[in-house]
Amino acid sequence: MSTYLSHPLFTHAPSDAPEQRRLGKSGLTVSAIGLGCNNLGRPQTATEDLEVSSTVVNAAIDAGITFFDVADVYGSEPGVSEEFLGKALGSRRDQVIVATKFGMDAAGKNGLDLKARGSRKYIMQSVEASLRRLGTDYIDLYQFHTPDPLTPIDETLRALDDLITAGKVRYIGHSNRAGWQIAQAEYVARELGTHRFVSTQNHYNLIDRRAELEVTPAAREFSLGVLPYFPLANGLLTGKYTSGHAPEDGRLTRIKPGMLETAPWEALGQLADFARERDLTVVQVAFSWLAAQPTVASVIAGATKVEQIEQNSQAIVPLSQEDLAHIDEIFPAPNKIALF
Repeated sequence: MSTYLSHPLFTHAPSDAPEQRRLGKSGLTVSAIGLGCNNLGRPQTATEDLEVSSTVVNAAIDAGITFFDVADVYGSEPGVSEEFLGKALGSRRDQVIVATKFGMDAAGKNGLDLKARGSRKYIMQSVEASLRRLGTDYIDLYQFHTPDPLTPIDETLRALDDLITAGKVRYIGHSNRAGWQIAQAEYVARELGTHRFVSTQNHYNLIDRRAELEVTPAAREFSLGVLPYFPLANGLLTGKYTSGHAPEDGRLTRIKPGMLETAPWEALGQLADFARERDLTVVQVAFSWLAAQPTVASVIAGATKVEQIEQNSQAIVPLSQEDLAHIDEIFPAPNKIALF
C-alpha cells in the first residue's frame, strides 16, 4: 500500500488527480497538493499578467487541485493576488477551496490599520476587503497570518467566531505560530466555547525541519492540519541547483544568492542520487516526503506555468518506510528539546 493511501487524513483519491484529505479533524477536505497563489500578479513572473494567472489557475482546477492559498498582502501590491485569483476562478469558485490570510501589513488596503491586526475592528475590515477582492461571499479557510502581540487571542477568536456564525468564513486557521501559541489558542477557544483553529501553516521542508520541534507535535495533539509552505526550500529541492551550477534566471540566483552559499550541497547530492535510483525527480521526493508526514494535509506549491501545475499535481508518489528512513539519514530530524 502506498504511503499516502494509509495517511490518517486521507479520504479518497480521484483518478489522475491529487488525493483529497481532511484538514485536521474538520469537515473541510483539500487536495494533497495546493496552489500557492503568491505568484499571481507578482512582478517579474509570467503570472504578473492576469491572463496568464487565469490560465494557471484553471489548469490547476483541471488537474484536480482544489486548494488555493492566497493572502491579502500578496502581489505587486497588497490585494492584487486576491483580485487575480477571484477573477481567474470566476464561475468555478464553488469547485475549489479558497484560503486567504489577514494579519500582516496590507499598506492600508484593508482600511485603518493601527497595527493591532488581530483586533475585532481590523478583522472585520480585512474580511470585507478580501471578500470584495476575491469576488465571493464566503472564504473557506480564513488564516491569521502572523501573531499580533497587541491583541489578546480571546478577542481574535471571538471575532473569527462571529464571522463563521455570519457565514462569511467557513473555517479558521493560523500561520507562523510557535507551539505554545498553538496550545494557547486551543485552550482559550475551549474556554470561550468558540470555533477552534483547524489548521496551521508553517515553513517546513526537508532542509528545514524545525517545525517538528514544536509545531507538528502541537498539531497532532490538537488535531490541526499542517500546511507546509516553502516545500522546495526556495528552489534548492528542485534539482536545478548543484554546488557547481545555478541557473542564471533562477529565483535563488536573482533574489537570494546567500542561500546558495550556505546550502547543504553534500546532502542535496545524496538526495538527487536517491531520487535517480528510484526513477523519481527531486521534486517528487520532496513533496512525497512532506505528504507522508502524519499531520500534513496539503503541500502548498507555487507555479507560474501550466507545465509546473502538471508536474506538481502528479508529484506525490508512494514512499516505503525504508525510503522514508533513508531520507531521514540524509536530512535528519532536528534534535528534540529536552523538557525536563
